[in-house]
Amino acid sequence: MFVVIFGRPGCPYCVRAKEIADELKEKREDFNYRYVDIHAEGISKADLEKTVGKPVETVPQIFVDQEHVGGCTEFEAYAKANLDLYA
Repeated sequence: MFVVIFGRPGCPYCVRAKEIADELKEKREDFNYRYVDIHAEGISKADLEKTVGKPVETVPQIFVDQEHVGGCTEFEAYAKANLDLYA
């Protein structure tokens, strides 16, 4: 499983999403992720909307195996339901 987190510096939800991903990476051999700093990479809101396929108001925007799951709250719920986060 591969997760991509699109985030920006100073965003507490982006930091939390990375913490969840780090925890999953430690627990699971089948998990890896990439954090994309949208500012450093020059990714605009319009670019992100094209990738997500709908209007984007917030970051992070998170993809699990190329499927958009949403933001930090949705990613945490997904990880709890499917990846034994906190188990």
